Amino acid sequence: MTSSTYRISVAPLQYYWSRQHTLDFYAALADSPADILYVGETVCSRRHELRAEDWMDLARDLRAVGKTVVLSGRTLIETGAEASALKKLCGQDDFMVEAGELGAVRHLNGRAFVAGPHVNAYHGGTLEWLAGRGAARFVAPLEMDSKTLALLMAEKPAGLEAEVMVWGRMALAFSARCFTARHFRLKKDDCGFRCIEHPDGLDMRTREASDFLAINGIQVQSGACLDLLSQAPALAAMGVEVLRVSPQSAGTLEAIAALDATRRGLAPAEAQPPAGMVRCNGYFHGKPGIDLLEAAA
Repeated sequence: MTSSTYRISVAPLQYYWSRQHTLDFYAALADSPADILYVGETVCSRRHELRAEDWMDLARDLRAVGKTVVLSGRTLIETGAEASALKKLCGQDDFMVEAGELGAVRHLNGRAFVAGPHVNAYHGGTLEWLAGRGAARFVAPLEMDSKTLALLMAEKPAGLEAEVMVWGRMALAFSARCFTARHFRLKKDDCGFRCIEHPDGLDMRTREASDFLAINGIQVQSGACLDLLSQAPALAAMGVEVLRVSPQSAGTLEAIAALDATRRGLAPAEAQPPAGMVRCNGYFHGKPGIDLLEAAA
C-alpha cells in the first residue's frame, strides 16, 4: 500500500458528556496521531460540565503537547448572551476559530479562520468570498458527493485548504427547538439536561422499527455513522489536506489509528462505531446518505 499525505483532525464534541469523560477523551486524543483538535461547545449553551474558560484551559493543554488546536463556535445563535459569547470567542487571539455561521466570520474581521461544514460552501465563488475574509481552510458540506467535491477542489482559491469529514454521525439540521427535551415532554429551558444520558444522541426509528435518524439537543443527526475511511487515499489524491473524524463514544481512536495507518502506507484495521450503530457512505457516492456501498473504491 502506498502512503498518502494528509493531516487528521478531530471535530468538536457534539454530545454532552460528563466532565471527567470529556477530559479523559481529550487526554487520549493528546496521545493519538491526530494532528488538529477542534474544541468547544457547539450545540447548546446551557451545557455546563465544561464552561468557556474550561475549554480554553483544555485548548492550552492540548497545544502544549504539540497539537494544533482550533476553537469552534456554535452553529445556531439564538440569544443575546450567545451572541456575546461568540463575539468574545472570535475576539481572542490565542487560537484560530472555526466559524459555525456567518456571524462569526463578521466578528473575526479578517483574521484567519476555518469555515465549518454548515457555512455551506458549495461552489468556487463562495470559497473565493470566504478566502477574501480570512478563511485558511474550509470543511466541505457533509452531504457533498465525490464528483461535486472534485469540481469544488478544482475551483478553490490557491492557498485555501480543504477538510472533509470521513467518520462519525453527521449533523444534518438544526432548530431553535430542543428535540431531546421535546422527546421527554420537557421545556427547553427546563430540560433536566437529559442529553447527558445519551452519549451518541438519541436514536429515532421508523414505525417499522428501522434505523432512521438521531437527535442531539437542537441537532438532527444521521442515524448511521459515516465511514469514508477507505476513501482516504482517493481524497488525498484529490488534494484534500485534512480528514476529519467526529467523536463518538466508541471507535473514535480506532478511526484515527486507521487513518494514520493508511497515510503511513500500512494496512488499517477496521474502526467500529458504537454498538448498535450502523455505517453509511451513500452521500459520497451520489446515493441516499443512509446507504452503505461496501465495495466502492
